[in-house]
Amino acid sequence: MNTEQLLEQNPVIAAVKNKEQLELAINSQIEIIFVLFGDIMNIKEISNIIAAKNKIGIVHIDLIEGLSANREVVMRYIKEETKFKGIISTKAQVVKLASKYDLLGVQRVFVFDTLSLASVKNHVISECDAVEVLPGVIPKVLQIIAGYSNKPLVAGGLIETKEEVMQALSSGAACVSTTKKEIWNM
Repeated sequence: MNTEQLLEQNPVIAAVKNKEQLELAINSQIEIIFVLFGDIMNIKEISNIIAAKNKIGIVHIDLIEGLSANREVVMRYIKEETKFKGIISTKAQVVKLASKYDLLGVQRVFVFDTLSLASVKNHVISECDAVEVLPGVIPKVLQIIAGYSNKPLVAGGLIETKEEVMQALSSGAACVSTTKKEIWNM
């Protein structure tokens, strides 16, 4: 299954910031979990917990203490020592390394004004498998990026209601990522 199909078949992704949210996510109907917490000492255990429930774990490598350096050894560690299927990063060079190690690479971008929106067009790399756009509650931005990007979009950040999920999906996002557990089982 390619990345676009995987994301479209899983329109809501659980984004977890702590062990309590992780526990809720692995016991929900959610199939994909974005891990937004951890450190070099516990990240392998977190990946094992997710894999034991037959879920797909994708780690936001910029947020993992001790692994955030954009060095190749970090990507080798994720590939060889954990059960994560992919990474998220705002750093293009890190996302490029993911493809080298056969990991899904999600490039996270922040859009807060016209200048940053224009920057997204110039900085999304071809090696990424998907683009996560934050905040994900701006339909106009999602439509513009979907219009020029051939990568699936993940709308993330500030998505708190079913209506916002539906709006993001109808504006060009393949799926949404959210920490709101009430949305995970929609």
